[in-house]
Amino acid sequence: MTSRFDAVLFDAGGVLVLPDPTVLAPLLDFYGGDTTVEAHRRAHYAAMAAKSKAGSSEAEWLVYDEAYVAAVGVRDADLAEAADVLNRTRTPDLWRWPIPETLAALQQLAAAGVPMGVVSNAAGQVEGSLNRSVCQVGLGDFTAMRCIVDSQVVGVEKPSPRIFDFALPHFAEFSPERIAYVGDSVAMDIVSSRAAGLHSILIDPYNDHDGADFERISSVQVLASQLV
Repeated sequence: MTSRFDAVLFDAGGVLVLPDPTVLAPLLDFYGGDTTVEAHRRAHYAAMAAKSKAGSSEAEWLVYDEAYVAAVGVRDADLAEAADVLNRTRTPDLWRWPIPETLAALQQLAAAGVPMGVVSNAAGQVEGSLNRSVCQVGLGDFTAMRCIVDSQVVGVEKPSPRIFDFALPHFAEFSPERIAYVGDSVAMDIVSSRAAGLHSILIDPYNDHDGADFERISSVQVLASQLV
């Protein structure tokens, strides 16, 4: 390949899939939240930006939940209760709604022969969930990946760069700096992939990180257009 990168690794949440808006929209409608898919897409990235700004760990999601319900327009009087309900509803299994433009971009990258994989902080569910609508290891109904690494399964989670030790052997013919890692969290994805020697890219469709010292793109489609 003569393009910028020889291979691409993806985070799952916020890059391949989102918390299912078809579940969360009716849930938060009760509190005055906007029910459109676009509003919930926007809310995820606003919430991830707030989470990263606060320096929240992988296990800390209160800031995310508060920012999410505010972003969809929940009534001020109901913000605390709605955030609590979201916290109890947004289970790992709900990270399952495929991002449409990402699906198209993955197909483009695969058709061009770009090697790909997934490295995600998850709860043991990510491979099974992705297998139903986005990708699988090897040939199958969706886009082929060389690996799908789930932090719960391997016992290491971002921001530790050691999680990439479970993915990089599948791309041993490439130098790490020629492998892009695409995520949606500064605190988890940018920090860990930089430390692993990869080229870090943040999905930032609403320009929430203007002026940042790392590469940002609005969608995986942008990356595909550069590589294909």
